[in-house]
Amino acid sequence: MSLQEFLNEVEILKEEYEKFERGNKSAGTRARKSLQSIKKMAQDLRIQIQEAKKNEE
Repeated sequence: MSLQEFLNEVEILKEEYEKFERGNKSAGTRARKSLQSIKKMAQDLRIQIQEAKKNEE
């Protein structure tokens, strides 16, 4: 997991959400799926950062 992967997923969310706002209902489903992935990625990054802090001590 890297920050770049996280940012790529955020970009996908942005694109799908914009499509959803223009009336594409299936883009809403893809946006929700992307949000779920972002949630998991954020938690994984959070754990990695915490472990890195512990290893420095």
